[in-house]
Parts: sequence; structure tokens; C-alpha cells
Amino acid sequence: MAELRKHFSALQIIHHILELHVSPGDLCIDATAGRGRDTLFLSELTGASGHVTAFDIQQEALDSTRELLLRNQKSNFDLILDSHANMQNYFQPETVSCITFNFGWLPAGDHHIFTKPESSIEAIQQGLKLLKPDGLMTLILYYGRETGFRERDALLEFLPALDSNFYTVVEMPFVNRQNCPPIPIVIFKDR
Repeated sequence: MAELRKHFSALQIIHHILELHVSPGDLCIDATAGRGRDTLFLSELTGASGHVTAFDIQQEALDSTRELLLRNQKSNFDLILDSHANMQNYFQPETVSCITFNFGWLPAGDHHIFTKPESSIEAIQQGLKLLKPDGLMTLILYYGRETGFRERDALLEFLPALDSNFYTVVEMPFVNRQNCPPIPIVIFKDR
């Protein structure tokens, strides 16, 4: 189980929630592979009988993810060089147990390449259709510096409009941290 320390990070909080939800045999998507931490975590949770597909638009991100997974002897994954806004081209509706997103830029990567509100909102909409009933979607909004405020604002405006008859959206901002702390968000697909 992910250890929650006194000074939580957004990733620790999300990983703890994922542990409670993802089971061996599940099909999961890491919509923003980045350096592969979520992909590896989901690979461990889904086990040999499950599968994780990770998307990224940067080959560098997929290379880092592949290296991390192979170093940890994982084989239950696919890596796709494509935008998360195209994930519906790879999966059938209501077949995915969990989808994770980390919005912003590639850690230690080019800060001129970052997620954008239009493709991010499209990816969330597609992902919600791909989720099974009782499925889970997690988002971490990283923002600040040259980018991110526009995306943060667009996502925080979009999410409250999701139909509460079908989705429960929980936002967990760090209200007493300085310097643009990340915002963890969880969306539960109720039916």
C-alpha cells in the first residue's frame, strides 16, 4: 500500500486511491505517460492478468516509461505515441477500469511542450465513455510558470458541469501550500 507521509504529495494521494480501486486483471490507461511512474504503478496493481496502455506525444516520455517498466520486469503494457485525445481509437466503450492523467509538462523535459485545455478536455470526455460503470479517472493538474493556468482554469470550469447523475467529481486542492501546488482530482463513474 502506498505510504501516506505527513507531507503528502498529489501523486501519493492519487496512488492511494488507485490502490483501493484497481484490481488484478483490470484494463487501465495512463493517458499521459510522462516518466512512467503511473504506468508502473498501474502495471503492479493490475498484475500479469491485467493490462496498462500509456499514451504520450513525446517519444522521450515513452522511452523513459519503457525503460522503467522493463527495469522492473513488467510486460503487461503497451506504449502508444499519440495524443490522449485519440484514446477512443484504441478501446471499446465501457471496457476500462481506470484512467490516469497528469496535466502539464514532462518532468525534466522541454517546458515548451505541455498539455493544452482543448485536447485535455476532449481526452477526459472520451475517457469517461471508455470507463466501465464504477470506473475511476484521476487527474493531477500541474500548472504555473510559462503554462498551465489556462488549462487549469478550463478544466476547473469544465468538471463541475459533468452530470451528477452519472459522475462524482472530487477536487482536493492543497489550500495552504504556496507556489501553485498541484490539484488532485478524482472522477467516479457511478453508472
